[in-house]
Amino acid sequence: MAVHVYDTYATSKEGKILHFDVLMPVKDDDLAVKYAKNWLSEIGLEGATVKSGNCAFCHTRNSVPQYDEEISSKGYAIYKLEGCPE
Repeated sequence: MAVHVYDTYATSKEGKILHFDVLMPVKDDDLAVKYAKNWLSEIGLEGATVKSGNCAFCHTRNSVPQYDEEISSKGYAIYKLEGCPE
């Protein structure tokens, strides 16, 4: 399965910066922003700001095996980088 990676930055209401990748099977900038906001809500940061310029297509991979199941069931997965909760 091809996985499209969107390099994403969000800013919490408190000013904390979170850096993560949105992994998804389709290349769709608006959907990537939607998924990023959905994940932020899931972790209790629904007020965090994600702008389309801060959620940019980065590259496409053949597969990311550890995330394939989550991508298949939810439509996306999040790869946490900097400032994200464990």
